[in-house]
Amino acid sequence: MKKRTITGVLAAVLLITAGTVVFKKNQSVSIIGGADGPTTIFITGKQEAAVYQSISMEEAQAAFELDGSYVILDVRRADEYAEGHIPGAINIANEDIQDKEPDELPVKDQIIYVYCRSGRRSVEAATKLAALGYTNVIECGGILDWTGDIEK
Repeated sequence: MKKRTITGVLAAVLLITAGTVVFKKNQSVSIIGGADGPTTIFITGKQEAAVYQSISMEEAQAAFELDGSYVILDVRRADEYAEGHIPGAINIANEDIQDKEPDELPVKDQIIYVYCRSGRRSVEAATKLAALGYTNVIECGGILDWTGDIEK
């Protein structure tokens, strides 16, 4: 796998293509992986690195068909969630993920698949969860790319 460190101008490109992520002074981003496999995002700075993986919704759908212990997290607003969501998903709005661990996610090493509508908020939420110490966060884009059943 090829490792690239994104800083300065390249960080702006990442922000434009991956969505809005807030970086603090002295932080950098590293990306491992890419076109033919999962991408792992490392955000480092003065504190520990925040790490999460990013996969396609198609890869997530395949993973959901396997037995396992995981949480599917919809980070859209409650009204969006009520209109239809991936079966079994729980809802915590991206805006509600702040400086403390959400009560709905008590296990820090639980596999958490994070999605939203198009992929922007899921990147933000995955970054925040990783920064809170969750160790198995997998960002999988938006429900717009979901081809399975929808639960209401």
